[in-house]
Amino acid sequence: MGAKKFSTKQFVELALLVAVIVLLAFTPIGYIRTFGLEITLIVVPVTVGAVTLGPAAGAVLGAVFGITSFIQCFGMSPFGAVLLGINPAATFVVCVISRVLMGWLTGVAFRGLSNMQSLRKAAVVAANLIGPLLNTFFFMGLLVLFFYPTEYIQEIAQSLGASNAFAFVAAFVGVNGVVEAIVCFIAGSAVSKALQAALKE
Repeated sequence: MGAKKFSTKQFVELALLVAVIVLLAFTPIGYIRTFGLEITLIVVPVTVGAVTLGPAAGAVLGAVFGITSFIQCFGMSPFGAVLLGINPAATFVVCVISRVLMGWLTGVAFRGLSNMQSLRKAAVVAANLIGPLLNTFFFMGLLVLFFYPTEYIQEIAQSLGASNAFAFVAAFVGVNGVVEAIVCFIAGSAVSKALQAALKE
């Protein structure tokens, strides 16, 4: 009876997090644009779900995030639209697969840290830092893998003064990636702890 009740709670939380991702993806509240930076908050519900519901839920939420990102390539994101025109299949991999891996591995990392006595108390905050870092790592890694040799990315790399793939990633991510990781880390940690307490009740 208790397990069934808990499963219902999990399903409701998963559904709510999916709704939050869709809301953030297709409204201005999903992005913070200031001082030339564009910070996405969509990583937050993915990491929250991975922490509170486990790796499988993290993968599902990551897939929802990735699909909304791929949809934006059809005219809503100039950068994504160009990638889609170059290679649709590779664009799907960059947008979707990177986010599935991010969500799943964030859940795996949280579970592993929780099983270590010395790191158990820090598991929530660590996982919420790992999430946005993995998001950047997989997205940029797959972008470089599939698109770095293309004329479009080479033009961007030259404009950034990047002479190789590593320099391109560092310049492309830059301050934006650091600020995004910090914002998602703070927000995700707070929400994860609150939901963990609610689920225990």
